[in-house]
Amino acid sequence: MKYRDLVIVGGGPAGMAAALAARAAGVEDILLLERDQHLGGILNQCIHPGFGLHHFKAELTGPEYADRFARLVMETPGIEVSLRSFVIKFTKDRDISYLRPGAMEEIRARAVILATGCRERTREMIQIPGERPAGVYPAGLAQKMVNMEGWIPGKEAVIVGSGDIGLIMARRMALEGVKVKGVIEIQKTSRGLVRNVVQCLEDFSIPLYFQHRILKIHGAARVEKVEVVRVDDKFTDIPGSVFEIACDTVLVSVGLIPENELLEMAGAEIDRATNTPVAPAVNLTSIPGVFACGNACKVYDLADWVTRDSELAGKMAAQYLKTR
Repeated sequence: MKYRDLVIVGGGPAGMAAALAARAAGVEDILLLERDQHLGGILNQCIHPGFGLHHFKAELTGPEYADRFARLVMETPGIEVSLRSFVIKFTKDRDISYLRPGAMEEIRARAVILATGCRERTREMIQIPGERPAGVYPAGLAQKMVNMEGWIPGKEAVIVGSGDIGLIMARRMALEGVKVKGVIEIQKTSRGLVRNVVQCLEDFSIPLYFQHRILKIHGAARVEKVEVVRVDDKFTDIPGSVFEIACDTVLVSVGLIPENELLEMAGAEIDRATNTPVAPAVNLTSIPGVFACGNACKVYDLADWVTRDSELAGKMAAQYLKTR
């Protein structure tokens, strides 16, 4: 078994910031594992501006923000990057097994930072009834399809939930010629940033239906329409308020779930309501020497704040190593 001082799982903005901060704090042996073929994580598909306003004092797109960190990581001695590397086992003793092209590696780390990010909530998690036709996508997946794969998911779309990804995708779809029929939000207010409501919906005359929910999705091979109903303050359907919206695509943007299966595998305490580590402070976990940062620790609304707190995680890991 190979031994490493610090292993960071996840090469998105959190993992990269943690690696650079740990190196600056004196850690000389850092292994950064990323399952994708590029560093940057979700930022690579976020081609809209609005990143870096706090950290870099400049307005950048997601790929530009990621590239600034990726260049530093790749050029910094003492940080080894292993791409297309997928962790399949993690223990409380900080033993890690991971797959990389052509091999499986087993290592033991003196300290570990988990920067594994989030996954999207799905249609099934919010129990939208109806048929199961093609054309229903998580909003983040649709974002990747459009921005990285060059696929347009449909011609007429309805978006469920007014989270930032959903709002941004409403604008993105409109720019690609898709008719966005509306954004359906069950709450009284949007869960996204105010600037995104203005820039992504109001500027494109896209309707936002507050206190509404999808009653049913209709369609055989492909989505044909959705039924929408208004709800009261207790989220009870209001009789006589049902109406239909014809569409061939439904994007679901109803929140994120921190990816902490590795932490759970190691036996750490997990808050079942949020799927986040149970710990006395940000970046800590219940296992000594194991830290969590970025959206794996809590869901952030800005990448700048992910960077800020993940740098702290790198410093915390460095301090832990100095005491061992």
